[in-house]
Amino acid sequence: MPIYYYEAVTEACEHCRRGFECLQKLSSPPLAACPRCDCAVRRVPAAPSLAGGARLDRRTLEAHGFTQYRRAGRGRYEKTAGRGPQTLDAGD
Repeated sequence: MPIYYYEAVTEACEHCRRGFECLQKLSSPPLAACPRCDCAVRRVPAAPSLAGGARLDRRTLEAHGFTQYRRAGRGRYEKTAGRGPQTLDAGD
């Protein structure tokens, strides 16, 4: 179940003025009111978060067209997956 973030639309209590999170089923309709003060609230769009099970290994990254670099020193990065130059230097 996803966690949705809500914020107050009008004057509100401390709970919804700062915003709050609510764990809801995908099929549940968005909340229309704060559960504490009954003031109007709206759901705020947020970027999804990846669970710990997301695999970012070399083959997965390359299959999806990504390039990955790892820091090899101060201002220097070495490619670990994908297309592109073998190294990147901050001075270039």
